[in-house]
Amino acid sequence: MVTPEAAHITQGERRAIMAEEKQAATPAPKQKTSPGEFIRQVRAEGSKVVWPTRQETITTSIFVAIMVLILSLFFLGIDSLFGAVVKWLLTLAQ
Repeated sequence: MVTPEAAHITQGERRAIMAEEKQAATPAPKQKTSPGEFIRQVRAEGSKVVWPTRQETITTSIFVAIMVLILSLFFLGIDSLFGAVVKWLLTLAQ
């Protein structure tokens, strides 16, 4: 739907408006950061991180170890099953 104000805009005015909007949407070029400033920014961001407690780290590590053990046994069983099926199929081919 065309508003009454937009009905009186010429093609050239539309192009000028679109060019201004496009220029406003483009971000300004970033300034280079010195190495010292970069280190300060990294430290500031690092101080905002909520680090896990020792107990959380231990609990998570134990959980990961248990899951690795369970999944390794699962895939060992699947691999052994497929190996036995393939061996059986090869004996039928002889």
